[in-house]
Amino acid sequence: GAVDGLVTNASLIAGLGGGGVPAHTVVLSGVAALVAGAFSMGTGEYLSVTNQNELVGAEVAVERRMHVRFPAAEQAELAGTFRGYGADPETAARMAAAVSRDPDTALRVHTREELGVDPFELPSAMLAGFSSLAAFSLGALVPLLPYLAGLPVLAAALGITAVALVAGGMVVGRLTGRPLLRSGLRQLALGALAVGVTFAVGSLIGGRVS
Repeated sequence: GAVDGLVTNASLIAGLGGGGVPAHTVVLSGVAALVAGAFSMGTGEYLSVTNQNELVGAEVAVERRMHVRFPAAEQAELAGTFRGYGADPETAARMAAAVSRDPDTALRVHTREELGVDPFELPSAMLAGFSSLAAFSLGALVPLLPYLAGLPVLAAALGITAVALVAGGMVVGRLTGRPLLRSGLRQLALGALAVGVTFAVGSLIGGRVS
């Protein structure tokens, strides 16, 4: 989300700068893009997680009904799962019987194996939406900082954006165990491509309009 906000607003500012618009137009457009993008990201993430949770809930409800109506078949299926992990038939049957004594535990094991989720530990849609909103806002604010600080120079905005892209890429590299400089430069190159294309389009359109 932070990288999205950073690249989106930096590209927008570059396009406006290439078109030769006044500084106050850049600030107004940048702030509008920050707010619009942040709420778009936040609501999109909220709806995505909500829909996913509701889908999981519906599938878990079906699984719960199957446990009530066909307990023996579900226990046999669970035994088969344990055999697939290497347990011998007798041990697998005992494990399945032990797990099946607690309906919630049996449901949790089945949904983990069949759906890949834990029905009792679903992500928070509100937290996901707010996190995306905040991350996008933070990233989108970075290229606006020179303008807000009284330095309405496109080069300054792009410079601070470049530093942020490299730093962000290096942080990701640290978390993923990849070479730090390579991760930073890769993110810088991709961001620079977006900014460069938008600047060229802005310059072309600005020149034609003027």
